[in-house]
Amino acid sequence: MIVRTTQEITDTDRDIEADNGNWRSKRIVLGGDLVGFSFHETTIKAGTVNEFHYANHVEAVWLVEGEGTLLNRESGQQYPLGPGSMYLLNGHERHTVTADTQMRMLCVFNPPVVGNETHDENGVYPLVAVGT
Repeated sequence: MIVRTTQEITDTDRDIEADNGNWRSKRIVLGGDLVGFSFHETTIKAGTVNEFHYANHVEAVWLVEGEGTLLNRESGQQYPLGPGSMYLLNGHERHTVTADTQMRMLCVFNPPVVGNETHDENGVYPLVAVGT
């Protein structure tokens, strides 16, 4: 059983800030925890535009605070985001998140992130059932 609080992660190597200062992510569960996924709380600064792409990950995001827009850079489709919005990146989509107000989101990655911004791009997907 793993029990953690975001307070105990603050200011440790699990508390990561983007080089440009646009976002901060608390890595609550990482690959080393051996559960097949990683779980993060990420805060994105208001008024920022952020491009993301994880080549070999399924990512689920639940927005719990803030408003903005999600752009699928592959299709050009845009989606409004607000508290309670969820988006699932199951096709490894290149995407842009524009934060109108500060956003706080809970993110699950499969395969898991294994450290700071180190993604296991050659990993397997233990939580994705084939053929179901």
